[in-house]
Amino acid sequence: MTEKPEDMTCQEFQSQMAELIGSGEDVSSHPHLQTCARCRALLADLETIAEAARQLLPIEPPKEDLWERIESAIKEEESSARRK
Repeated sequence: MTEKPEDMTCQEFQSQMAELIGSGEDVSSHPHLQTCARCRALLADLETIAEAARQLLPIEPPKEDLWERIESAIKEEESSARRK
């Protein structure tokens, strides 16, 4: 593996890209991207795909009584199983 981030190969950078993105780090400021148009384009494509996915499937918080309903359904199922 290359010592300095700016000297990374595309393969080295891309193998770490998911971890960098997942860490919350600003990947766009990574030294490798300052000199690599190919990896900048890949990152831009991934960001576009991620944004499209967020718009298709917006994240909504669960309803307040969700856990109560789950617990109630489990208890009801257990009770039914005991009666059989």
